[in-house]
Amino acid sequence: MATRIIIFDDDENLRLSLKTLLQGIEGYEVVGDFATAEGADGIVSKLNPDVVIMDVDMPRMNGIEGIHLVKKMKPELAIIMHTVFEDDQRLFDSLCAGANGYLLKNSSFLQILQAIEDVQHGGAPMSPSIARKILHSFQQQSKGNNKYGLSTRELEVLQLLVKGYSYKMISSSFSVTLSTVQAHIRNIYTKLHVNCGLEAVVLALKEKIV
Repeated sequence: MATRIIIFDDDENLRLSLKTLLQGIEGYEVVGDFATAEGADGIVSKLNPDVVIMDVDMPRMNGIEGIHLVKKMKPELAIIMHTVFEDDQRLFDSLCAGANGYLLKNSSFLQILQAIEDVQHGGAPMSPSIARKILHSFQQQSKGNNKYGLSTRELEVLQLLVKGYSYKMISSSFSVTLSTVQAHIRNIYTKLHVNCGLEAVVLALKEKIV
């Protein structure tokens, strides 16, 4: 079954180009494209996508407001922000609103395809510069006190989570079983008092854990 995608972006040329490229790949179907996030909840309810690609800066209703609308109705839906902005505030606001990934518009089409695949398997894809920004903050913080009592391996797992790795990718990186990774993840969630990877990333940014 094809992956159903909706694109929200007020840049018509970019939106239609991305739509055309995705439509040309077997296994992907763009079921709608829109220039504003206004009414995004109703659109998602009607078209039932698997993944939403959302711009940040759009007229009438921006992408961050759009995420809030969509996530209230369908919290499990994967949303990838696709934007020219890489400042801390928009990144933080997007993740807090519920974004599952954050790509800059200079990302290649192959990177977008990989991001779509990743978010459907629990990953949190980010452009390299965004990942470096988060990773740098993580490395700086990890030199100080670890007030949440995370073990060295748990810190390493959290580091890969903020880089956008899926559980399978983390398992491969450490050459351990998926169940071992899941155990580390459960411990991380317990110590951080969160329920999912996105909440862990948001908390890490908010409290400068990462």
